[in-house]
Amino acid sequence: MLDKLLAPPVCLAEAFEDPPGLAPLGPEADDVARAVARRRQEYTTARWCARRALGGLGYGPVPVPRGERGAPVWPDGIVGSMTHCDGYRAAAVARAAEVLSVGIDAETHEPLPEGVLEAVSLPAERGRSAELAAAEPEVHWDRLLFSMKESVYKTWFPLTRRWLDFEQADITIGVDGTFEARLLVADPGMPVERLGGRWLVDRGLLVTAITLAP
Repeated sequence: MLDKLLAPPVCLAEAFEDPPGLAPLGPEADDVARAVARRRQEYTTARWCARRALGGLGYGPVPVPRGERGAPVWPDGIVGSMTHCDGYRAAAVARAAEVLSVGIDAETHEPLPEGVLEAVSLPAERGRSAELAAAEPEVHWDRLLFSMKESVYKTWFPLTRRWLDFEQADITIGVDGTFEARLLVADPGMPVERLGGRWLVDRGLLVTAITLAP
């Protein structure tokens, strides 16, 4: 599915199930040493996807442990993002000389739990989502907005090393499979005020992605 949202020079890999026999590599084992089996599988398959994606850039198998605030620690000169949810794991990577940052997120295509939308969105976003829901009720726009916020953060953090609250990005969703995030805070590491991304709904999942070019 990601190949519908991302294109070279980004390399990607995805999985819809956990292949048997996978194991964490090197320091990755410490990240999931106390995790339950399900969490360990999600983590391990996402890293397996990351290594497959890195292989597209000529890298052999390397660990991708969890770093600051849970962000993946990529090899020098690489930017990337990973995501996992029920029935899906994926990774996207690129050379830092060609892409400044990339953020991806996947979610099951279902409504957010009650009260979550109010916690993760701005009033203007909720108004726009309600309009979209009235026009196209087959899409769970609240969950889609949440996923977009996650992709924005995953794009933001590697460049700024700062937290970005949900209310610090104002997202407008296009029915054409695009979206735009207006950043409401500035940081020297982030060279733009707006991030553009793409989204799709397929196979009971929704996926969002942002690529920030130099």
